[in-house]
Amino acid sequence: MPDEPTSDPVEPGEDRTTPPAGRPAPPASDESGQDWATRYKYLYADFENYRRRTERERENLSRQVRAAMIREMLPILEAFRAGREAAAQLPADHPLRRGLDLLDREWSTFLKHEGVEPIATVGSPFRPDEAVAVGEAAATDRTPAGSVAEIVQQGYRFFGGVVRPAKVIVARAGADRSSEADRATPESA
Repeated sequence: MPDEPTSDPVEPGEDRTTPPAGRPAPPASDESGQDWATRYKYLYADFENYRRRTERERENLSRQVRAAMIREMLPILEAFRAGREAAAQLPADHPLRRGLDLLDREWSTFLKHEGVEPIATVGSPFRPDEAVAVGEAAATDRTPAGSVAEIVQQGYRFFGGVVRPAKVIVARAGADRSSEADRATPESA
């Protein structure tokens, strides 16, 4: 049995020179062939841009979800660290202290793996975009004026962005020094 043609039979009075609906017409000359090639290149470039944009959006959404999860876990971490500080009075070979030290190492490994970094350190310059000043303290040799004197609540950075700002006490130059400078100015005038 010979193979039958797969095309539709031609109805009487039907014009087969125009393509059926939904199918593009084949190029008639070289100019339209170049037009199709140009259209293809633009369409492919648009698709690549779309693919890259959706990939970036997916990564950003993933980071936002991870940051929210980390933000929710920070109170648990702080409660654990407060318990560890309380257990620091136990002997070094006490099972509870060893277990808390092990958990602290695991927390530190987890935070490092996720890209979470603490923001504030005592003696570092105060940065208002990463920390909130909740008080002032007198400047010392260890904490010069304008630096962090004490950390009330640690803040954390995640992928360069602040997950939670630190709450710190900022060292400030003593009031005596500023009043001496004010007194010196009127006398010299």
